[in-house]
Amino acid sequence: MSTAGFRIKLSDSNRAFAFAIDLCDSIGMDIHALRLSALRSAIGQFPTLAAFARHYGLDTTYISQLINGHRNLGEKAARKLETKLGWPPMTMDRWDELGAEDGADRPGRASAGYGTFQDVELNFKRVPRISFVQAGPWSEVVDPYAPGAAEDYLMTGLDLGPHTFALTIQGDSMLPEFREGDVIIIDPDVKPNPGDFVVAKNGNEEATFKKYRPRGLGEQGVQVIELVPLNEDYPSLRSDRTPIQIIGTMMEHRRYRKRR
Repeated sequence: MSTAGFRIKLSDSNRAFAFAIDLCDSIGMDIHALRLSALRSAIGQFPTLAAFARHYGLDTTYISQLINGHRNLGEKAARKLETKLGWPPMTMDRWDELGAEDGADRPGRASAGYGTFQDVELNFKRVPRISFVQAGPWSEVVDPYAPGAAEDYLMTGLDLGPHTFALTIQGDSMLPEFREGDVIIIDPDVKPNPGDFVVAKNGNEEATFKKYRPRGLGEQGVQVIELVPLNEDYPSLRSDRTPIQIIGTMMEHRRYRKRR
């Protein structure tokens, strides 16, 4: 596409500037990469992604999905993030210009204070994705990264324990919130609170994913817990009827769009 003879008069209108950005994008400038550079730079001013999200009142899972490419950092998302970060509109789309003006040799070297540039390091953790068969004895595994232990690995910016793992949801017992094929990240070092989602195992060493609900002390003076499916067509499990051991607590839920 040739831009010869095409001019647009920019005013203070953000809409006009957005139009110009879209035009640049159509002739090869990667606006999405600039926005990600800006976001990574802002995150890099904090020890972890979770700390960044807490500071600005953002959802940690959502930011992690943006960074990992599981969500699109589009026009609306970029403008909302700029507002949250206290940046002027279109900052993320002009990240290369801002870097050049401050002597940076590449985009993505800025602080969350807007206008101060420095190198960035992101703190991402590699998490093994395993099967539900492996998840049964996972709490007893000493080395979670033993060769062949994982089906593959995922990256997350959450501050998680050393035995964290990921699972792919199977079946429909947790519909409508969790669909088959969704991915959950589980941390065995986090004690669940009432209403949290957990992976647990029964006496047959089989793992299951359910909602955690304490039911008080039983007849033997022992805490009774209930594992509740969200799909009412499935029964709950109770620890006073079936041996139950909590393996870990869900820390992140990912849903991947299926392309047709």
